[in-house]
Amino acid sequence: QVQLVESGGGLVQAGGSLRLSCAASGRTFSVYVMGWFRQAPGKEREFVGGISQNGGSTEYADSVKGRFTISRDNVQNTVYLQMNSLKPEDTAVYYCVADESDYYGDYAALYDYWGQGTQVTVSS
Repeated sequence: QVQLVESGGGLVQAGGSLRLSCAASGRTFSVYVMGWFRQAPGKEREFVGGISQNGGSTEYADSVKGRFTISRDNVQNTVYLQMNSLKPEDTAVYYCVADESDYYGDYAALYDYWGQGTQVTVSS
C-alpha cells in the first residue's frame, strides 16, 4: 500500500501560479503511476493529469493542457503539479492518486489510492 499526502494549495489571484506536492510513503514509489484529479463544489470529479512510473510520459485534460505540468521525483517519493496561468474555474479540491497498473488516464475508478486533497482557490 501507499499513503499520499498533498500540500501546496492555497489562495491565488487569476493569472498566478501554484505548485502542489504529493508525498508518498509505503511501498516503492516508482512502481506506481501517479495522477491528479480535482473536484469543484457541485461538480463531478475531474481528471487533471497523470504520469507514468518513470516520469517519461504524461497525460492531461484539455482544460489544463499547456498550463499545468506534472512531474515526479522517484528519489524524494513525490509527485508535483505545477499550475500556471490559473483561472477562477480551476478552483477545486485537488487530489493525488496512485495505482500499480500502467494506466494513468482519466478513469478515476482505476486508481486504488487517493490522498485527502488540498484546496486551491483562484480569485478573479
